[in-house]
Amino acid sequence: MNINIRKFYYGDIPEENNVTSLSQNSKTEKEWPLWEVFIRSKQGLDHKHAGSVHAADAQMAIENARDVYTRRQEGISIWVVESKHIHASNPEDADMFYEPASDKVYRHPTFYDLPDEIKHM
Repeated sequence: MNINIRKFYYGDIPEENNVTSLSQNSKTEKEWPLWEVFIRSKQGLDHKHAGSVHAADAQMAIENARDVYTRRQEGISIWVVESKHIHASNPEDADMFYEPASDKVYRHPTFYDLPDEIKHM
């Protein structure tokens, strides 16, 4: 049984008599890539991770992020990055990554003596 369903996706231009079957759609919402969302708030200077959205392309990801994460005008700038382009260290490798810094005391502020005239450091 072939059921024809009228379904449009982001960027589609609906035309009269444009009825396609659900199985013929090139991309369904389940196939949309995952995008990580970063928002810069009005108070801050840096972007902070706000969450994730599924979207067909970058423009749609920005619009979805705006609708989901800045509904109350919390942000002034939105970044979206496709999740597959983010590479991170493994938390299990933290010792290998950060251990070499602990034997270099000159990198720590406790190594330096501050003059008494400096009050707020």
